[in-house]
Amino acid sequence: MIQTEFEFTLPKGYVDEQGNIHRKGVMRLARAIDEIVPLRDPRVKSNPAYATIIILSRVILRLGALESISPVMLENLFAVDLSYLQKFYRQINELEPPEPEIMGESQTQENPEIDGMMTDYQ
Repeated sequence: MIQTEFEFTLPKGYVDEQGNIHRKGVMRLARAIDEIVPLRDPRVKSNPAYATIIILSRVILRLGALESISPVMLENLFAVDLSYLQKFYRQINELEPPEPEIMGESQTQENPEIDGMMTDYQ
């Protein structure tokens, strides 16, 4: 059976409106539709880099006690956390070789030929 969900811990954490910090989360593997849908979004048409935010909001299943992740929430992440999530996304989807501090090497296999939207909009 293929692993489709992966746990992560943000370096700083998302701070919600009540001041609670959410660091631990779960991200699922992306499907083709997760990278296609953002292309229809007007925010992406005016700023292609925004695709990253929309894609991540679709594949993050949970962040701390939060089970609904919106693009607006991700806009408010610290830069280090957004960078971490981009790298984590690329690694679990095998879009780049794993980095030991993000994910153990035994969890993914290297495949540098795969490319995707998350690498195009940095």
